[in-house]
Amino acid sequence: MKEKKKELRKRMALLKTLHKSTITHQSQSAEILAALEAHPAFRAANTVLLYHSLNDEVDTHAFIQKWSSEKRILLPVVVGDDLELRIYTGPEDMSISGIYGIAEPTGEIFTDYAAIDFIVVPGVAFDAKGNRLGRGKGYYDRLLPRIPSAYKAGICFPFQFVEEVPAESFDIRMDTIITIQ
Repeated sequence: MKEKKKELRKRMALLKTLHKSTITHQSQSAEILAALEAHPAFRAANTVLLYHSLNDEVDTHAFIQKWSSEKRILLPVVVGDDLELRIYTGPEDMSISGIYGIAEPTGEIFTDYAAIDFIVVPGVAFDAKGNRLGRGKGYYDRLLPRIPSAYKAGICFPFQFVEEVPAESFDIRMDTIITIQ
């Protein structure tokens, strides 16, 4: 299983380098996020866990800012082997830190997991059954079990939606995968 996951990560890494055309990346990100914000579970949500994207992921930066005036937006912060959640209060309260160089909110830790209605989950690859392949560090595998009642949406570029993602017993399935044709 580990070998299959490693192979799929390698294949996706190659496809990501081919996909880095800024115009395609930005236009597809916009389409995917438009589909996300039209989703009934997102529209109904008050507290949303998003992620501040890396340059090879669906670009969430403007989306976070846009929705932060209407919803409570949480972002993960890498602390050791875990993700802490913090409330997004604006770009001025973000700090680039950690091993990934991701801009992270600097505010208070958020631990009211039961209040989270909707989670947007990044991934390397997804399949039609809702299986997700992450980057291999297990951050979301450890976080998601703490938030069982939230609706989970994986978002990805079309090339990241694959026939099958190798899944293990601890892998948590998404409720939906949002991408474009």
